[in-house]
Amino acid sequence: MRRVVAIIDGEHYPPVVRDALAELDDVVVAAVLVGGTEKLRDDGAGYGVALEPTVEEAIERHQPDAVLDLSDEPVMGPRERFVLAGRVLALGLPYEGPDFSFEPPLTTPVDLPTLAVIGTGKRVGKTAVTGHVARHLATGRRVVVVAMGRGGPAEPEAVVVPPTVESLLALSRDGRHAASDHLETALVAGVPTVGCRRCGGGLAGAVASSNVIEGVTLARTLEPELLVLDGSGAAQPPVDAGARLLVVSAAQPVEVTSGYLNTYRARIADLVLVTMAEDDAPHDALVAALRPHVRPGTTVIRSVLRPRPLEPLEGERVAYFCTAPVTQH
Repeated sequence: MRRVVAIIDGEHYPPVVRDALAELDDVVVAAVLVGGTEKLRDDGAGYGVALEPTVEEAIERHQPDAVLDLSDEPVMGPRERFVLAGRVLALGLPYEGPDFSFEPPLTTPVDLPTLAVIGTGKRVGKTAVTGHVARHLATGRRVVVVAMGRGGPAEPEAVVVPPTVESLLALSRDGRHAASDHLETALVAGVPTVGCRRCGGGLAGAVASSNVIEGVTLARTLEPELLVLDGSGAAQPPVDAGARLLVVSAAQPVEVTSGYLNTYRARIADLVLVTMAEDDAPHDALVAALRPHVRPGTTVIRSVLRPRPLEPLEGERVAYFCTAPVTQH
């Protein structure tokens, strides 16, 4: 039998909750009373299990296999449940209810120093940040980037020499995705890069299919001192990274960036970088909304992105293509 921590509320009459707990196939080792206590006649005694003040303390003290939510509106609405789901998933446990189940993304440990760059969605500037980070970290150590994307290669491929315009054109004419993230990173960062693919992305960032683990194996042959893992959109590399940099965009709706299971991404991040934080963007509101979901001591940095050429352009005719909103062109 599984050991579970139950989430309960005072809106339910205590005997109803007690009987429901007894009917479960799981062993309820503790419960967390999340609200509605104004309707209780005492301090919550009579549930038949130990009550813990927070889900974090319940998990630490009782080491359950899952957290089971038996609460309901008005104490726990959709917003509150996603916040709680983020807290539970960040501790590595499933969060379940009568008609839902969330599990933390499965990851594979790697015996190398690893930094994962993850995002709250597409078009947040994550790949640009990955290139910037890799380029600067490579000044003092051998860095290899493992990048996954929706158009990555069927078999992981290592790019050890930065591609040229001619080589990219040849790939495109051969039917390949010549703007894949690993090619971009190899070009702008100038570090060895391994390209991988993925398909599908869950609410917490799990992928349905990928060859990233095989890509990490290939990257090891390049003898890196540090692996930088580049996520794809809101999907995360399925690797147990030693540290995570979360890239969020001030151009995204605040309720999306700081809501749903982006609360989970915020909790597992060691650094949060807010991009597109132009003067007229709601970056202050975004940072304020993120603060309750990041771990204490986690730094949140505001930034803007500015394109610059990799080599001199004097006397050249230039065509510049970007994915920025029309208002930023």
